[in-house]
Amino acid sequence: MRVSELRELVNVRRPQPPYGTRRLARAYSIEDLRRLARRRIPSGAFAYIEGGGEDEVTMRRNRAAFEDYELLPRVLRDVSEIDLRTSVLGTPLALPFALAPIGSPRLFHHDGELATARAAKRAGIAFSLSSSGTRSIERIADEVNGPRWYQLYVWNDRPLVKDLINRARDAGYRALLLTVDTAVGSKRERELRSGIMLPNPALRLSTLLEGALHPDWWWHFLTTDAVRFANLTPNGAPASVGFARMVKSFDGSLSWSDLEWMRDTWGGPLALKGIQTVDDAKRAADIGVEAVVVSNHGGRQLDHVPASIDSLGPIVDAVGDRVEVMMDGGLRRGTDIVTALALGAKACLIGRAHVYGLAAAGEAGVSHAIDLLTREVRMAMALLGVTRIDELTPSLVQHRPKSRPAGW
Repeated sequence: MRVSELRELVNVRRPQPPYGTRRLARAYSIEDLRRLARRRIPSGAFAYIEGGGEDEVTMRRNRAAFEDYELLPRVLRDVSEIDLRTSVLGTPLALPFALAPIGSPRLFHHDGELATARAAKRAGIAFSLSSSGTRSIERIADEVNGPRWYQLYVWNDRPLVKDLINRARDAGYRALLLTVDTAVGSKRERELRSGIMLPNPALRLSTLLEGALHPDWWWHFLTTDAVRFANLTPNGAPASVGFARMVKSFDGSLSWSDLEWMRDTWGGPLALKGIQTVDDAKRAADIGVEAVVVSNHGGRQLDHVPASIDSLGPIVDAVGDRVEVMMDGGLRRGTDIVTALALGAKACLIGRAHVYGLAAAGEAGVSHAIDLLTREVRMAMALLGVTRIDELTPSLVQHRPKSRPAGW
């Protein structure tokens, strides 16, 4: 056999690098991006991505719970054309998911939200800017004019909260995501053990050693503008001012009655992010919000609560005919997204999965994460025998029986 024939048989060609980024060439899954991210950034920054509340029981449940759901495919269907489009919160989406708000993303890559928003715009999906973000509301709107939502925390400084709402409205953000599961801050022990200091890592000996192990990250950290909570820091003020405002106690007096002035101030679609019970979902629907996000904050707030995917079905059954229902938590595969959609979610919010891409390779990494999930969703739908998002129904999913018959 000739060498040329042998080469053709064994196919020794290298994989094509996504978006021209060689390190992504062998990242075939979100888990591959996670491993790459772990190598690319300091351990403290990675601990901030990975950490959950206290013993991290809820965080693990979010992921493990998907293993208890089984998909029920229909065969001999024409699935030559798959339509992934949907619409939520008045925003048309090319895909049935959006990018969740993430705090301090410039800890993971120097471009931070700019990279994430650009990738979202390219994919035709919504980007969510966090109140604790590191790029300003206005800069994102000016530089990346794609579909965008604004996530709001409520602190004791109510004038600041109203100012943030007004700024997001004036800058053309299409929906407000009010996070309602942070009456108080949580205890995140993995972050505490890592010694992480937000928004800037403390310059200790261990930090310098980490920098030596991650020279690309360290170089950009030293040579780009200081990381700060951009929407909480007045122009000209030091970054410490924004940090001081961010760490003020969350407003524990926030209640259902506050939604009236928020709706009046905002004047657009409003979603409550952090709904975990049927009773709260019903109350949200009674008040007239446009959407709820079934979420336990990625397992980062109260520990020992149900996985988001387990809470989703009962909430959809209770209020799905009155409000749009989204969910986040534990989503790492296209089959996870399809399971949530089949259980009644209008769309999903993707958090850690896209941050792994950001940490691994900036904008290219986020785009690759979106592409991976998109291909997996399309494949899962085809193998289920459906071609449109509205064909994903509870008849296509079942909760795994607790016991199996003999010989299974």
